[in-house]
Formats: sequence, structure tokens, C-alpha cells
Amino acid sequence: MFVDKPVNPVLLLQTVENFFTADAANAAVAAPASSDLDEQRKQFMRRAITLSQQKMDENCGGPFGAVIVRGGKIIGEGWNCVTSTNDPTAHAEVVAIRNAAAASKNFILEGCDIYTSCEPCPMCLAAIYWARIDKIFYANMREDAERIGFDDAFLYNEIALPENKRSLPVYRMLREEAKIVFENWMKKQDKTEY
Repeated sequence: MFVDKPVNPVLLLQTVENFFTADAANAAVAAPASSDLDEQRKQFMRRAITLSQQKMDENCGGPFGAVIVRGGKIIGEGWNCVTSTNDPTAHAEVVAIRNAAAASKNFILEGCDIYTSCEPCPMCLAAIYWARIDKIFYANMREDAERIGFDDAFLYNEIALPENKRSLPVYRMLREEAKIVFENWMKKQDKTEY
């Protein structure tokens, strides 16, 4: 799926919110019933879970792992390394996306599935959409993560608020100057669109 028009950030955030507020029974689409495919998918999920345990034991970060699969082969792995790299965006899914994109030499990961040891947070879900990954498979639910101290509920609450009501102050400034760069982007002949 190639997005040929600008993505509306409000709609993207609403999509993220709707994904996570859907009834748990309806949120995940059942996988096809092929036993071989089911077993292969279980192996990919087990790899994500193994990474979550292994990298947690190595003090890389929180207990989260992810793998990205294309054509029945893992093309990218990731684990939470927020604390070991001092990078708050280094969640397992984001790291797996970075590694899969680098390995495939393409920032579009169509034809790929992601297996993650826990339901993706809003940031990771947005990254999955931006990477155009086909399917998400997850093990633990966000409520499970909340019980061990990883609570994303405040993000969902913040997303639902207008900018001027959010706890993080947001100020727009120098829009006219910044719009010049956008206009230059529209004129740029050798740009790589995404």
C-alpha cells in the first residue's frame, strides 16, 4: 500500500487509538488454519519471546522482542534497548524495523509480518504502519505490560485531547518560514517519496 497523499496525523493517531480500544476478541484477526503455517508462526513468535528474555537478562532494556518475516524467513530482529542505548525510541519493534529495512535496503516492508512479544505501543504501531508491514502478531497484551510497569494508557488519553489540553505544551511558530521548505520539497525533481 503506497500512500500517494499526505498522511493526516490526527487520523493516524485515531487509527492507532481505535486499534487499541477495540475489543480484544476482535482486535486480532485469526491466522489462516494451515497447521504448517501455524507452527511456523509459533516459531517466529517463540523467537521474539526468546529475544525478549535473553536481552532482558543481558540488561539491554525492557522485556520486549520482535522479529520481521518475509517469505518465511526472518529479515530483522529487535529487542528493547532503551536503557542500554539511552534511546527512548529503541523499542523492540522499531529496532526490528530498522534492521529489516537495512537488510532489505528498502524503507518499505510490504510483504512482511511482524511478530512481537507484546502488543505494540502507539509509537511502534505508527512505525509499523509507516513501514507498511502487512500483519502484526503479538503475544502479551498491553494490560499485561501495564501490570509490570509499562503503562501506555496516558498516551491514549493524551492523543484524544486537543493540543491545547495536553500535558506536554505544544507551540506552533515560524510556520511561514517552514512552509518554504515544504514548497521546495514539492518542486524537488530528485526526491525519494515515501
